[in-house]
Amino acid sequence: MAAYIAKRLLLMIPTLFGILFFTFLIVQFLPGGPVERIIAQITGTDVSATARIGGTEGGDFGVSGRTQSGNAADSSVSSKYRGAQGLDPEFIKQLEKQFGLDRPAHERFAKLIWDYIRFDLGESYYRNISVIDLIIEKMPVSISLGLWLTLLTYGIAIPLGIRKAVRDGTRFDIWTSTVLVIGYAIPSFVLGVLLIVFFAGGSFFDWFPLRGLTSDNWEQLGLIDKIVDYFWHLVLPLTAMGVGAFTTLTFLTKNSFLDEISKQYVITARAKGLSENRVLYGHVFRNAMLIIIAGFPGAFLGAFFSGSLLIETIFSLDGLGLLSFKSLIDRDYPVVLGTLYIFSLLGLVVHLLTDLTYTLVDPRIDFETREV
Repeated sequence: MAAYIAKRLLLMIPTLFGILFFTFLIVQFLPGGPVERIIAQITGTDVSATARIGGTEGGDFGVSGRTQSGNAADSSVSSKYRGAQGLDPEFIKQLEKQFGLDRPAHERFAKLIWDYIRFDLGESYYRNISVIDLIIEKMPVSISLGLWLTLLTYGIAIPLGIRKAVRDGTRFDIWTSTVLVIGYAIPSFVLGVLLIVFFAGGSFFDWFPLRGLTSDNWEQLGLIDKIVDYFWHLVLPLTAMGVGAFTTLTFLTKNSFLDEISKQYVITARAKGLSENRVLYGHVFRNAMLIIIAGFPGAFLGAFFSGSLLIETIFSLDGLGLLSFKSLIDRDYPVVLGTLYIFSLLGLVVHLLTDLTYTLVDPRIDFETREV
């Protein structure tokens, strides 16, 4: 097993390199980069972006950035950046230096790889904060949504799926399937809006908070009150995200158990006089759970990162999903690439942990004998 783990860890290196390379390549061709964004804000009504540029006194590029005569800048700058006409070419060069775009692409990519090896993810273009600190700042929301949703989903769906398999075709199986299918058909963001309308002071009841992960007076609360307040804020977001998540895992568990129950070794175990619980949890469970474990990384990462974007927006939860989306819209490339790097690294590690979990569930599986 040690050799297999070493091989998987070594394979992470080219995988991460490939992800970063192709993402960096795509970024080079995206329209509306950070320079164009600053130019648009300078030539428009929003002059606040100039305060971030190059440490200049007063950040007054809205005036000094223009040429004295008001004529268009040289043709090379005008053709390179949309909206740069009338701005001083030296100002454009200073912008490029500010964002690290004054060097060739291959040099920038080489520096990116070297920095990422040392876990130096750079600094956000617009927030005056390092990407690592920004990710850490947003992490509590994503951890709360992803971790509790995963535990809640697996804690309910697996026992329910086993129960449905045991009572296949009964009234219990039929009505639970109906409820699950209806829940799955409702998009999480639609359910989130409905929950706000009914239970967060929208039109009916004001039982749950509308926004945030904690109350404004959270620091002044005692330990028990803090825990209650924390989970009180999570009820509606987790409900909106979890209803659809239960369905897939429940039916996957049920079908996996039904497939195993019909096999010869189960019939033999029953013929030997073993109790139904002993058959289910001593023999069937180990084999049926393999396919459930295989879906864990996707379920966890989906809930932990991208799956909570709309929910974070609806319930005003400032997490990693919303951070990644806003950074992409704002062309904040250090944050885009930094979060992608962290997400990809965590994804590869979780997949490795999944393989190791296989061996815990079924010790007969030996990854040493297969090719990576």
